[in-house]
Amino acid sequence: MTADLLAPLDLAFWNLETAEHPMHLGALGVFSAHSPTAGAHAADLLAARAAGVPGLRMRIRDTWHPLSFGAAVREPAPSFDPLHHVLLHAPTPDFQAEAGRLMGRPLDRTRPPWEAHVLPGEDGVTFAVLFKFHHALADGLRALTLAAAVLDPMEGPAPRGLTAREEPPTGVRRLLNGTVGLATALPARLRDTLSGAGRALDIGASLAVSGLAVRSSPALTSDATGTRRTAGVVIDVDDVHRVRKAVGGTVNDVLIGVVAGALRRWLDERGDGTDVTPRALVPVSQRRPRTAHPQGNRLSGYLVRLPVHQPEPLVRLADVRAAMDRNKDAGPGRGAGAVALLADHVPALGHRVGGPLARQAARLWFDVLVTSVPLPGVGLRLGGHPVVEVFPYAPLARGQALAVALSSYRGRVHVGLVADGAAVPDLDRLAAAVTAEVETLVTAAAAGLEDGPGAP
Repeated sequence: MTADLLAPLDLAFWNLETAEHPMHLGALGVFSAHSPTAGAHAADLLAARAAGVPGLRMRIRDTWHPLSFGAAVREPAPSFDPLHHVLLHAPTPDFQAEAGRLMGRPLDRTRPPWEAHVLPGEDGVTFAVLFKFHHALADGLRALTLAAAVLDPMEGPAPRGLTAREEPPTGVRRLLNGTVGLATALPARLRDTLSGAGRALDIGASLAVSGLAVRSSPALTSDATGTRRTAGVVIDVDDVHRVRKAVGGTVNDVLIGVVAGALRRWLDERGDGTDVTPRALVPVSQRRPRTAHPQGNRLSGYLVRLPVHQPEPLVRLADVRAAMDRNKDAGPGRGAGAVALLADHVPALGHRVGGPLARQAARLWFDVLVTSVPLPGVGLRLGGHPVVEVFPYAPLARGQALAVALSSYRGRVHVGLVADGAAVPDLDRLAAAVTAEVETLVTAAAAGLEDGPGAP
């Protein structure tokens, strides 16, 4: 494998990172174990397999490329040692507490930016693995592909997307290699530039409007402390479908509605007030086969005002559904949530110089991240030990106290909560509020069935 320039959005993530706000994704897989030594065996397997996965051997190095000043490249690490990345810890009684502590630690930027922390359970019958991938190395789908490469072979088809062992060259390399002629490429680039300029103006205008009349809560913003807490909630997918079938919309609409209701409960218990409409950024994957940057992030997003102020659960859910429908009608390429697309229109040096400014802008753009992370429908195993729970974790932007990630796996939705440890010492109460909100929506949906499907 040879060096590749980082795609623009990858470069943005690389430059957004600070010690207090590391930009890595995480996933905590909990495994059912056959013996107290299962965790140590799993660590050995992960290290042995990681050595054979090219995507895990890639480091990121800042460079002054002649065609892109201020760029960075993804290249093979000259002295890759999997033992620097796969770490076995002492037995623990609390996987979430350990995950929170480890999520607060930035990855070593001089090495391939990923880690796998193996956490044996004190009970002797479980162990967990916390995977961490820098967002410049992988988005959610790419992280899944890399993690799957070190787990046991799947019981069914691998997830759609690139394999971890074979990665085609980027568009930049194809152009430099001459496989795309300049006579063909330049007119297409000009059309793309003009189209992109118009889209950028549209996104910028939407972003300016999105900040008007926003009612947010101080509980969702914080000064950087560099600390993290995590919590996990498991929801029965059947409960989500019961609500969806009763009131309409999509599974994702229902889950975002659950988040809105849980925030209302949590803020009320804290005494922080519920007359707020915080803005949730809902990322949308733009990944397509044979994209110009197959290894990189391809993300847009929707910006949704969560109706935390609304006391009626089904009305709250109807408001979320209407907001999501408006976003879908406009498409993921427009609107304030599509700011990530602007990365393609910023030169590499602009990402390098503008990183500090962009870090400050996140608080002005949105209040909480609510993201869905894809998982395969087949069983995941490591050393023959099955995954029984898997909690995704999203990075926490500067000035924000909470991020929510959702993954469906084997008939259950796993909710991973990441919070600033100092700003949200009561994250477990928010996790309990998620469970309570699901129960409330199921009850309310059952009572509303007599009014017919889709009735709020």
